[in-house]
Amino acid sequence: MAADLILTNATVYTVDTARPWASSLAVEDGKVLALEDVDRGPKTEVLDLGGAFVMPGFVDVHNHHALAGRAALFELTFGGDAGFEDILAAVRDRCRDLGADEWVIGGAWASTLVGTLSQHSARHALDEAAGGRPVVLSDDSRHNRWVSSRALELAGITASTVDPPSGVIVRAPDGAPTGVLLEAAGMLVERAQRENSAFTAEQHARASRHGIGILHSYGVTAFQDAGVSVDIMAALKTLDDAGELDAWVVSSLLVNDPIFGVDPIGRPLIEVRERYRTEHHRPDFVKIFLDGVPPTRTAAFLEPYRPDEVHGPCFHGATTMTPPELEGWLRTAAEAGLSAKIHCTGDASVRATLDAVEKVRAEGFPDVKFQVAHGQFVHPDDIPRFAELGVAADISPFLWVPGVIPSAIADVLPAERAARMQPNRSLLDRGALVAGGSDWPVSESPDAWEGIQGLVTRQDPSGTFPGALWPEQAITLSEAIEAFTLGAARACGLDDVTGSLTPGKSADFLVLDRDPFRTTAGALATTKVAETWFAGRRVFRRGGAPRARPAGTFSNTQSLINK
Repeated sequence: MAADLILTNATVYTVDTARPWASSLAVEDGKVLALEDVDRGPKTEVLDLGGAFVMPGFVDVHNHHALAGRAALFELTFGGDAGFEDILAAVRDRCRDLGADEWVIGGAWASTLVGTLSQHSARHALDEAAGGRPVVLSDDSRHNRWVSSRALELAGITASTVDPPSGVIVRAPDGAPTGVLLEAAGMLVERAQRENSAFTAEQHARASRHGIGILHSYGVTAFQDAGVSVDIMAALKTLDDAGELDAWVVSSLLVNDPIFGVDPIGRPLIEVRERYRTEHHRPDFVKIFLDGVPPTRTAAFLEPYRPDEVHGPCFHGATTMTPPELEGWLRTAAEAGLSAKIHCTGDASVRATLDAVEKVRAEGFPDVKFQVAHGQFVHPDDIPRFAELGVAADISPFLWVPGVIPSAIADVLPAERAARMQPNRSLLDRGALVAGGSDWPVSESPDAWEGIQGLVTRQDPSGTFPGALWPEQAITLSEAIEAFTLGAARACGLDDVTGSLTPGKSADFLVLDRDPFRTTAGALATTKVAETWFAGRRVFRRGGAPRARPAGTFSNTQSLINK
């Protein structure tokens, strides 16, 4: 049978060690047919790329596509560079078109502002900017909230409200809530907001569709959503049933939920997962939050944080589960045929996860996939255990370079420990599977090239933050690309269909505006995706890029893509 599509005169990087490079790519029935020119039929489309660079579509092992789509469509958004007055101005502007008691939802304020916002005066300024409306604004980790007085009132949070498990209501010296809610404390407001302004099924579908469209613009053709609700899974099924889900999606079912405020979670969610499985949607993982985030001292560490007035000199943070509880959930997931993604930002939570996996593996579950999500801090003794136990390192978001969140972490950890984040080189050298993820919208964009440049240089791609973060942990360009393609596909169980341009796999590929291997390391982040193809169909084309032309309509020296 003749091919449906043939790309010729291309520079094809396959991320397949059996044949890493080719100059042609043939597609049949949405799959890679061959890495060479093959028989052509009367309906075969032949595109001469004029030497343009082609590679597999990116696989993002950790994002929150629906939350990002919802924020873009329905919420107030501002960047981590926004200062206190900037945020107030944005709230004030947003409220011009809102009803008298309509909610303002948005984010994301920088972790470095937590001290500024933990004051009654800050909340009163927010009240004034919002005209007394309920406001809930997330921080850059999406783990913590800053809310207005009206939001506290609607949630029933007062000076007498007890801190919920795994959460902290930040209080003034008189015991009254300041408006900053850490971890699970934010769920009190989230639930109040949902009761008053729930999203419809159509809005959920729009959010997923929009989020996936943005991912396409950055070349992402497969991803793992790191924390889903029934609503998100239903939206994905709706899209796929309509033939509109142009991505491979793996869902992570929430076991515990300190930050989203959804229902159901745990066993009830696991029990309904198969209702939402489709050709392109695989609800194959559970998600466990084992700790919080370092800037608010909710991550669990083996050694203490820097002393402060609230926590004293010996505070390590704590995990959300005891070792038996964690082992029990990993066992429950494995028995149900599910893999597990475990959120760990401190080295104590990483060790607890590895200990639990070791026990579950010994009970006869060799094929279950386990991921340590984030894993910014790993004790040297635990680095070889990733490969030994078959645990993937989900490295996300892009915290291997100087930036806002690393600066906030440096405020709470001793300098020598804060400077040793993301031991990616060491993990690779000891045989670990390293998988790249954006954690978008924690990262302001899901642009893998920003992450790749940072992995290679350990420097801030934007140039905003000087210096390098633990430069000895830099990895090579080919290793970084693999982390965001085949490595991520292996980690989330999609390597049977995508992650490399191998005959038989889905024809998910990108056409770039340049050859990254001929680009200086300091300019990799400027690489643009000119076209994104999923299952042999173009799903994104950047404006300004020349349209694909049939072979023979221009010379081989004329590139399809503007260099």
